Amino acid sequence: MLVLIVYDIPDNKRRTKLATFLKGYGRRVQRSVFECFISLDEMKKLHQKVVTRVKPHEDNVRFYWIPADAVPRSLTIGSDRPEPPARFYII
Repeated sequence: MLVLIVYDIPDNKRRTKLATFLKGYGRRVQRSVFECFISLDEMKKLHQKVVTRVKPHEDNVRFYWIPADAVPRSLTIGSDRPEPPARFYII
């Protein structure tokens, strides 16, 4: 499934740390938007990790779960459509 993570964090240091952390889970598609192809359980675990990296009274982070059958119906302008990463690589 596709999880869309969007955030608005006013503090530059916390925002940069969160972006760097999220790069390990998905693809950055805008400054404060990541597309992550992860399971619901992985999303819940990721959510718990993000909770420890933000200040809820100052920051706004949202996780949107997008079912697999909805991804092919997405439309984009100026970028590639969301695609899950390769399941394996041949080297």
